[in-house]
Amino acid sequence: MRFVIVGAGRVGLRTARALEDSGHEVVLIERDPTKVERARSEGYEVIEGDASDEDVLLSADLEGTEALGALTGDLSVNFLACMVGKHHGCRTVLRIDEDYREDIYRKYASDVDQVIYPERLGAIVAKNALLGGNIQAVADIAQNLQLVELTVSPESPMRGYTLSELELPANTELLAFGKSGDPLAIPTPDESLEVGDTLAILADYDKLDDVRQLVVGDAVPARGGA
Repeated sequence: MRFVIVGAGRVGLRTARALEDSGHEVVLIERDPTKVERARSEGYEVIEGDASDEDVLLSADLEGTEALGALTGDLSVNFLACMVGKHHGCRTVLRIDEDYREDIYRKYASDVDQVIYPERLGAIVAKNALLGGNIQAVADIAQNLQLVELTVSPESPMRGYTLSELELPANTELLAFGKSGDPLAIPTPDESLEVGDTLAILADYDKLDDVRQLVVGDAVPARGGA
């Protein structure tokens, strides 16, 4: 499949690499000459220009494109690019940074297929790693929602309890469950929680710490040599 990525900065270039690694064709649009050169040095096709200019976007052959990801740090550019992409039948993904207000997010979210928050997701992943890998951010669903995958640790206060006894905080929902070593499946109430079992939970961003404490507990990896 063919994808157009607006922005060859950190987020855009990493996304391009991931798509290319999966065998897809990627075209980047970037106005910064330094970023253009860097992307071209990695072998990418890059259109140099301002993505808020419709002519620049159309030069990327949007009619033959599966999806357009507007991944610059400029919300206005991202939104305009998504609107043009939408008009030409592309699936659209809009990057929005965490410092934008909720009303701004809601204004734009209804006009695109998906909104992503790279900084927020990156912070969650880094925090997860520091906590020992028992919680993994899977997807950024919306500004206030995260899909996370948690692994039951020996310190879990719910160890030995059944799923029917798992009382999750408000604004959270158990979506899938898997016994240790098994794939995730639809949860059944009588399944017991044991070390190594995995839960996929949709949670309000502000409830993630509460969910982690309930399912994982205080598990933190020991320092080397400890």
